[in-house]
Amino acid sequence: MAEDNKEVKSFKDLGICEQLVEACENLGWKTPSKIQAEAIPHALEGKDLIGLAQTGSGKTGAFALPILQALLDTPQVLFACVLSPTRELAIQIAEQFEALGSGIGLKCAVLVGGVDHTQQAIALAKRPHIVVLDEADRLLNDDFEKAIDEILSVIPQERKTYLFSATMTKKVRKLQRACLRNPVKIEAGSKYSTVDTLKQQYRFVPAKYKECYLVYILTELSGSTTMVFTRTCDATRLLALLLRNLGLGAIPISGHMSQTKRLGALNKFKAGECNILICTDVASRGLDIPSVDMVINYDIPSNSKDYIHRVGRTAHAGRSGVAISLVNQYELEWYIQIEKLIGKKLPEFPAQEEEVLLLLERVTEAKRISQMKIKETGGKKKRRGGDEGEEEIDRYLASKNGKSSKKLKKR
Repeated sequence: MAEDNKEVKSFKDLGICEQLVEACENLGWKTPSKIQAEAIPHALEGKDLIGLAQTGSGKTGAFALPILQALLDTPQVLFACVLSPTRELAIQIAEQFEALGSGIGLKCAVLVGGVDHTQQAIALAKRPHIVVLDEADRLLNDDFEKAIDEILSVIPQERKTYLFSATMTKKVRKLQRACLRNPVKIEAGSKYSTVDTLKQQYRFVPAKYKECYLVYILTELSGSTTMVFTRTCDATRLLALLLRNLGLGAIPISGHMSQTKRLGALNKFKAGECNILICTDVASRGLDIPSVDMVINYDIPSNSKDYIHRVGRTAHAGRSGVAISLVNQYELEWYIQIEKLIGKKLPEFPAQEEEVLLLLERVTEAKRISQMKIKETGGKKKRRGGDEGEEEIDRYLASKNGKSSKKLKKR
């Protein structure tokens, strides 16, 4: 395809102004990614966009740079609203906006569930330029049309709308029809593809030995930074306890945890204080954790598109990565759907079952101790919420008292 050569263009060639080109260089962005090279020129022309690209391909930059450039041309408060599916991704998007806008006095507010509303109200009252919200996926529920109509009735008629995703579902198409006007559609990569630097494998395992196989893989590849995906919040806690009892540095993250706990767990993982993050699909959407070496699908997702989001947590920005799926006898149909979706048969992860089962006694005992601990603590842990990571989110969501740049005066 002729447009592939756009990948080697500079941000300046795409029409990005000098101040933002400098911001890109400060972030280490030397050349635009494919989605950025193809999306930014259309966005700068004022067109609505639909951008489909693999996870880790630079989608945030593809919409943030045109928004910031338009803001520089027409400075005003409450200039743009960004909707993201999860709280963690909302904060990450805001951080990227602030990094790109640090030289132009950009002010950004994040409004998410699970944190102090007063703090967020104060941040909003300071009239930021960019507002980032979470739980955008709720707009895709069956009853979303009424809410969409209400939103569309109060926002300006003259506006630009960008829709970016790693996958295009029927619900997202419906949202596109409701909100976008004559959009330009850009697909950087095939519809449900995974990156070439990702090594994907599977292993058929009996359900009763699944924990054993997980421990075996984590032990065999012990130097790796790993994300382990489970189906339920309870499973994240049990597995994290089990692995800790075996001397492995695991920490859970799930929707049952308070926002401060979730951010605390995420920051410990990012900082390398623990190298195994046990998570539900709350952590699969868009999070940029630079050095994830391996993703393990401990539970196979029932929706095959969730597989794309999960394995996209590794092999970012040209780096290599490994994704291993543990498939038991009850998950075979879901796994077949995944292979159909990505259009390839995956190789099997090599392991001798006799060798794996040497761990059975230790794993069984560690599981028994973990279950006892969960029974003893009951629901207290969940109700208490805890303060792990509280300082981090307070620091982020607290009002920022930096000097406002003259370049972005309020109107």
